[in-house]
Amino acid sequence: MVKLFTDIDLDGLGCGVIAKIAFGEQAKVSYCSYRNLNQRVDAFISNHENDKEDTYITDLAVNMEIEKKLAERYNAGKHIRVIDHHVTAMHFNQYEWGNVNPEYENGKKTCATSLFYDYLIEHGMMERNQTLEEFIDLVRQYDTWEWDENNNLAAKRLNDLFYIMNREQFEEEMIKRISGNKGSFTFTDTETMILDIEEKKIQRYIQSKSRQMVQSFIGEYCVGIVHAEQHLSELGNALNNLNPHLDMIALLNVGTKKIGFRTIHDDVNVAEFAKTYGGGGHPKASGADLSADVFKAFVVDVFDQHPPKLDADRNEFNVKDSLYAISYQNHQNEISFILPKDGIFEIVHKGKRLGQTFSSFNEAERFIKRNYASWLRYDQEYLPQLAALFKIPLNELKENYQEIISNQLMDIIG
Repeated sequence: MVKLFTDIDLDGLGCGVIAKIAFGEQAKVSYCSYRNLNQRVDAFISNHENDKEDTYITDLAVNMEIEKKLAERYNAGKHIRVIDHHVTAMHFNQYEWGNVNPEYENGKKTCATSLFYDYLIEHGMMERNQTLEEFIDLVRQYDTWEWDENNNLAAKRLNDLFYIMNREQFEEEMIKRISGNKGSFTFTDTETMILDIEEKKIQRYIQSKSRQMVQSFIGEYCVGIVHAEQHLSELGNALNNLNPHLDMIALLNVGTKKIGFRTIHDDVNVAEFAKTYGGGGHPKASGADLSADVFKAFVVDVFDQHPPKLDADRNEFNVKDSLYAISYQNHQNEISFILPKDGIFEIVHKGKRLGQTFSSFNEAERFIKRNYASWLRYDQEYLPQLAALFKIPLNELKENYQEIISNQLMDIIG
């Protein structure tokens, strides 16, 4: 028998598909999370009836206690092989039975599915299969988020299909399709229709969650915090792109007692951030258990905060990168302005100039959004206030907006 412990996500399931194609009925797969992995592995290797079983752990890392037991198992002449691609698991490479590699020599990022396949091919345990290799690369591109850079929607759609179908059904269908096909890996017409509908649902879900997100400083990081139970990778990526002033997005699922972290910034390592809460993962995608400390920091301490409003997106006058004053507001009704002048940008907050300048509009806006949780004000709110301030009709203000802003700027920001 071949025993495989692997993750519950698409990459973990990819390993399960490979194991069952390579070993058939001899393969027994346990899909695990970080919460139950150590217990399941410990129970398996402690049972002497399993001493002769080939044992693989992919896409997950056991804790230090189980790591020692795995080393003892190997030293006693019993089989164990850990295959992973997370940088937080690199220490397993100190063992002969460890195989952790985040990146191939050509610079492409790995995934557990691709590494597991490479290992079995290298050791003659299965034959190459073009359809399987195309499936594996879709898994790899999705898991590493390479699909987003390459706009390979097929990889994203594979993950969507995985979550639409239950795990057993998806696994059975993928094994059947790969084993009986020597050509390209494709979706059926029915799957394509379902995936088109699902894509629209995902976009509506993202729009809804973007209105629920709060932000707070957690340590040195400015974090967007949202409760979410599905489409975590898509949601995290979308919220990061919509809010580039945030260092990361934290996605909480109280039902499963998990928290995920996503970032788009190269200078932010969410794997290291997750380690402070007992978790781990990739530099740009990681997670941890929802412990009492995590619950306090990401739920209790921010419970009374309100989500910042979305920036106005159809303004004609109060627009970003304007040559004149750009106005922002937060839930405390604090008004901020960005003032561009000769390539330098100043900020006025609550009628007072800050004692620093910025070299770009984006830097100035990032400061306002991070420190005041403000949003770009809407014309329909901002312009009537200006008209009332100058005691002129709204139409007259719109017709002479640039001149009025230029000549009476100090009255406006004061």
